Amino acid sequence: MAARNFLPATATVVHRSIPRRGADFYVKKEHPMADQNEPTIRVSESEDYNDLYSNSVQIKMSVWDFHLVFGTMSSASPEEVSFTSKQGIYLSPQQAKALFNILGQNLAQYEATFGELKLEPSYQGGNGTGPNGGSIN
Repeated sequence: MAARNFLPATATVVHRSIPRRGADFYVKKEHPMADQNEPTIRVSESEDYNDLYSNSVQIKMSVWDFHLVFGTMSSASPEEVSFTSKQGIYLSPQQAKALFNILGQNLAQYEATFGELKLEPSYQGGNGTGPNGGSIN
């Protein structure tokens, strides 16, 4: 049987070690009709894992993949904005869609808990979007 490289859309973390390099956590399915014969998914962090802060992401796409470039944006003056790239991640179109779905679910839960998020007009996709992607600043 081939290994699966995805988490189900209805997965939750049920155990996580104290946050540190190499921390493990386990995932269980929440769907009541989930197959009882499916294994528990064990996720671990590699030795070179690291968290980073990003207040901007640029998205590029091709027929084969999506490229997300996370970074920080700052402005020394109204005339100059600088973007520092921190990390780029390539996703297959299928994984990009799965990310889109799970982010939507998590944002809905966030807003149900903390209230609606308001976006500035430049965050709504009108800033630099085009046929090959765009940016969220």
